[in-house]
Amino acid sequence: MRHGDPARGFEPMPGVAAASGIDLSAIFSGAASSFGVSHFWRRCRSGGPGVRLPRLLTGKSQMKTTKAVWIMTLATSLSVAAAASFAADGPPVAPVRPVTTTYFGTPVVDNYRYMENLKDPEVQAWMKAQADYTRRTLDRIAGRAALAKQIQSLMAGDLMRGEFTRRGERLFYRLMEPGSNLPKLAWRDGVNGAEHVIVDPAKLAPGSAHHYALDWYSPSWDGRYVAYGVSEGGSEKSVLHVIDLSTGAQLAESIDRTSGCVVSWRNDNRSFFYLRYPKAGPDTPPALTEYNAVTFVHTLGEHPDGDGDEAVFGRGVSAKLDVPEGQGTYVLVSPDSPYAVAVANRNMDDNPNTFYVAPLERVSGADTPWQKFAEPRDGVTDVKLRGERLYLLSEKDAPRFQILSTPAARPDIAHAAVLVPQGPNVLDAFTIAQDAIYAGERAGASFQLRRVSFDGRDNATLTLPFAGAVRDLSADPREPGVMFTLQNWVKAPRVMAFDPRSRGNAAVDTGLVAPSKLESDAYEAHDEFATSYDGTRIPVSIIAKKGVARDGSHPTIVTGYGSYGVSMDPAYRPSWQAWLDQGGIVAVAHLRGGGEYGDAWHRAGQKQWKINTMLDFVAAAQHLIDRRYTQRPYLAANSASAGGIVMGGAMSIDPGLFRVVLDDVGLSDALRFETEPNGPPNVPEMGSSSDEAGFHGLYAMSAYAHIHDGTPYPAVMFTTGANDPRVSPWHMLKMAARVQAATASARPVLLRIDYDAGHGIGSSVSQRANLLADEWAFALWQMGQPAFQPK
Repeated sequence: MRHGDPARGFEPMPGVAAASGIDLSAIFSGAASSFGVSHFWRRCRSGGPGVRLPRLLTGKSQMKTTKAVWIMTLATSLSVAAAASFAADGPPVAPVRPVTTTYFGTPVVDNYRYMENLKDPEVQAWMKAQADYTRRTLDRIAGRAALAKQIQSLMAGDLMRGEFTRRGERLFYRLMEPGSNLPKLAWRDGVNGAEHVIVDPAKLAPGSAHHYALDWYSPSWDGRYVAYGVSEGGSEKSVLHVIDLSTGAQLAESIDRTSGCVVSWRNDNRSFFYLRYPKAGPDTPPALTEYNAVTFVHTLGEHPDGDGDEAVFGRGVSAKLDVPEGQGTYVLVSPDSPYAVAVANRNMDDNPNTFYVAPLERVSGADTPWQKFAEPRDGVTDVKLRGERLYLLSEKDAPRFQILSTPAARPDIAHAAVLVPQGPNVLDAFTIAQDAIYAGERAGASFQLRRVSFDGRDNATLTLPFAGAVRDLSADPREPGVMFTLQNWVKAPRVMAFDPRSRGNAAVDTGLVAPSKLESDAYEAHDEFATSYDGTRIPVSIIAKKGVARDGSHPTIVTGYGSYGVSMDPAYRPSWQAWLDQGGIVAVAHLRGGGEYGDAWHRAGQKQWKINTMLDFVAAAQHLIDRRYTQRPYLAANSASAGGIVMGGAMSIDPGLFRVVLDDVGLSDALRFETEPNGPPNVPEMGSSSDEAGFHGLYAMSAYAHIHDGTPYPAVMFTTGANDPRVSPWHMLKMAARVQAATASARPVLLRIDYDAGHGIGSSVSQRANLLADEWAFALWQMGQPAFQPK
């Protein structure tokens, strides 16, 4: 499928209606200052001959303005004026030091390039001053402290168990006890066995200024040993450790540079394969500090720091093997297979990657006879081993995916058996048990789980107790059946299991997670569809109290993501009750770029087509206004990480659409992201500024490049963690400085920094609760809610 050819112009992607009359190629071509999201919208607003513009393009709403609405708007405006007076001292001003970079004849000015040096004492002082200003501002909001207390109580109110791994009858999982601040690692023998805690991060560094978190874990096949990674301060810079459950003893292993590690135990239960990044030197560019990881084999008791372990797979390990560059490599094994599969992963995501296979007993150093059997163009996103065969999840010629099977000794994808052909639903996950393949399917926000025999002839859909997201499939290839979690927007997670030895096809609740005492029938959720600019229907999940009046009065947060094929699955979040109890609404927009409808939906919001993701989000917000759930003075946008592209894009497209924008650890300067540690691995998703087509796509999605002086921007809170390894904090620093300098409105623009956090992975309950309280109190203040005005 052609995504775009600069020599021929850009061709429509799935879900992009060329017949709309809007020339999307103009966004991505030609000379600089007249292009980009903001300028594109200014041109299109004129509605030239023959161009039929949706309401979101013209900025016109069909909702009539009543006297009551006018009064509410006036009251909100007065409260915002008071808020502006309260914050009149203003945040510290950042010096402007323009740097101009020319990309393919297009000059781009960066006023705050110097902020990318986070070690610069001047930058550090400015960060601290911004963080202090933000803290003073937020602490003066009435209702904020009570809101934080309520959110923390909701977050820590239930006992939770999740992320299960089966090793025979032994179960391993994360445990979150009521009142705890961080999840622990635990195990038990069988569903009804006694519970044992393996790792309690809270006890790893008593008295330390930074907390530690459990990043990942992997038990040996006999369940005796567990390898696990912990990191400090939300950094995700994992150090690998091993514990012996037969004695409770921590072994000597302490191996660093194992972020996002994939550990695969060999069948001897004494050795394992693991991923490790190269050691960075003083001259190593940031972009290469977590790139081209190599897979090693480690034997317990030998080389406890890992430095003497033998490399078995990765770029440069063998002169005989061409391994493409990328973020990570890892090896997969199964206790019932004599083969090992090696994966060269471009960005530690489920995008199509490069796969190799070799006899497990011959995996040893540079002479391992790895045989490549799939490249990215083959569309394979996941591989499972069983006996002498490989089972593949593939998107090639099947944008909703299919499951294939081929011999491990001589894999041949072109002639692989199709066990589960592409159907009307998206096959988005599968696992292998002793008895069958278990495959999760989705159609938008609806889910089901199928059991498929290994020859593909028997195919049954399991019966579930309620509609919800089927996630965390867990099986042991030596045992029959499957475990998984089931939840939706208003129902807490249940840990479900299916045993083929029982009668019928019904999955049952294991009871491993007791019914939530916070779950209430006072709340409800349903799906509607917004219409994007080109006619594409965008699902929007709406969560609110039952019987909410559609009178335009409700504080509303709309969120979306739309990247990497990641879907916004229904998930029970008890903390949301604190917002809903304020009369609020939460809306989740399922944007192009996600995976709700398969690979075509993902690609329609990828690279140069990221503009679709932004416009879908604007359409979802306008839908909420048109349906009278809310109106502009009560509307907030919130997203995180790659969702920062959506936040900045929405602000550029229509600065007046949202009263508040909450941008968490967001990617805002897309043109510069390749220079940071997590940048190069994301080129397959975002594109590269090193080629012309990639530059134009990145320029269009770069929120930072499209902030314009004198524009009345909404109230904004940018948040970041000082130890963020995924999106460098300088994105939020630069964006905050630019918006603070550019905005013509009196609404506050804040930069919130957590010095004991990273990307949010591994943050404690109290950290997450305080972040939500800060953001929601800020939003309610700006929306004019009386209980949240400054003291």
